[in-house]
Amino acid sequence: MSNIQESHNKSDMGSDHEKQEVTMLEEVRTSLPRPVALAGHVATDAHGHSIIHIDPAAEARLRWKMDLHIIPVIALLYLFCFSDRANIGNAKLAGLEKDLHMVGYDYNIMLSAFYIAYAVFELPATLLCKKMGPAFFIPLSTVLFGLFALCTGFVQNFGQGVAVRFLLGISEGAVFPGMAYYLSRWYRKDELAFRLSMYVVSAPLAGAFGGLLASGILKINHIGKYHTWRQIFIVEGIITMGLGFAAFFLMADKPENASWLTEEEKALAAARIKSENVGSTVVVDQMSGKAVRDGIFSPTTIVVGLIFMVDNITVQGMGFFLPTVIKTIYPKKTTIQLQLQTVPPYIVGAFFTLLVPFLAWKTKRRALYMVISAPLVMIGYIMFLTVHKPLVKYGATFLIAAGAFSFGALCNAWAAANTTSDSMRAGAIGTVVMFGNLGGLVATWTFLPTDAPNYRHGNSANLGTGTAMLVLASCLWVWQARENRRKEAGHHDHELEGKTTEEIEHLGIRHPGFRYEH
Repeated sequence: MSNIQESHNKSDMGSDHEKQEVTMLEEVRTSLPRPVALAGHVATDAHGHSIIHIDPAAEARLRWKMDLHIIPVIALLYLFCFSDRANIGNAKLAGLEKDLHMVGYDYNIMLSAFYIAYAVFELPATLLCKKMGPAFFIPLSTVLFGLFALCTGFVQNFGQGVAVRFLLGISEGAVFPGMAYYLSRWYRKDELAFRLSMYVVSAPLAGAFGGLLASGILKINHIGKYHTWRQIFIVEGIITMGLGFAAFFLMADKPENASWLTEEEKALAAARIKSENVGSTVVVDQMSGKAVRDGIFSPTTIVVGLIFMVDNITVQGMGFFLPTVIKTIYPKKTTIQLQLQTVPPYIVGAFFTLLVPFLAWKTKRRALYMVISAPLVMIGYIMFLTVHKPLVKYGATFLIAAGAFSFGALCNAWAAANTTSDSMRAGAIGTVVMFGNLGGLVATWTFLPTDAPNYRHGNSANLGTGTAMLVLASCLWVWQARENRRKEAGHHDHELEGKTTEEIEHLGIRHPGFRYEH
């Protein structure tokens, strides 16, 4: 009991229900050497305050240990999954359209096939991830993703390309939301944004890494009888499959199953999560349809999902079309030079993907940094629309990357922070990422070949998405602050009247002790 102790602050024990909770906790403490967090009791009072004290030094050691064992595996998997998804932009420069006899909107249709599958299977895949366990389902999805990326290198016509991209979308349906959901089992709500960013940063890094890798692969004359863009998919697909197989042996489903944690560390990990979920008696609950629906239809989930959707129009559009846009800016450069020219904006995006969520973690804010970041996207697209000098347009891509790329971590962390159970988080995160990939689908049609070379319609649409990000984040922030004031004033206290412990646990965000986090 050195790391976790019950708080005896009498001011927090005003009701009979709270006193009963503390009595139960004291009984468990005397009968078991392990902390009360694993005994199936609540770890908060009726006002949402933690009734256990956690040693900060022990918690810091545990957090560092989790970072070392979890984040590198997740980040590496996502790096190659995102590379496999986004390298179609590099393949286009290397002759994909010509070899598959694609004309008109064929490229956009091929991109759309991925996002239609991704959006449709997103939420079911996330719920299946909870059912089967992230430590099995995420590696399985990664292996399949690598397999279908590999198959892309062997397609012979447009129809085959569309079919493989559709399968690619299905297989990645649980990768991004599954990873976010997986991390929410291990980290506090305020810690989650930065940990998400440590694998979300793989997206801009994948743009930079993918450009470098593609340029390196293209210097190889052939792999067997396969040349140019086919080599990109073959090499990256094989690497991704290998990482997926390795992940089966490297991931643990939850703290309770982690062989690299001591018994006391497992208990501490559980206590951390329960102490933030008002009324919760377990860390990982049984699949609950009601809790999943609460997560899906929560006002926070819906609005954050819309924010992620409009942000993803910008982020995914940049991934697909940045090489093409750079070609319009530098028409005389070689393919390899163009690939390398895409790298610097992604490096800047990666830096801000880490910096902004780190600040969000330390200041316990998410909405604030969205409101600050969105105008950078708006300014970047204003520059695209109003200035015609190539260097200015290239500079605008840096602003767009700096403003847009951090939203992936912030959106999922904001949604996860406003849930009260594992099932609710699965529903919320799956829904937010589903919305995000609807944005990816829209992105495939924002930069049309008929709009070249200035892509005025695409740039105008993205100016609109930047504006929407600012407005939606501001409105949700104001609404959550107002709801918290209402709870502080006691408007929801009646929700506890006449309810059992189980009924109180299922109140979710309606619990008077729950506070929206923004």
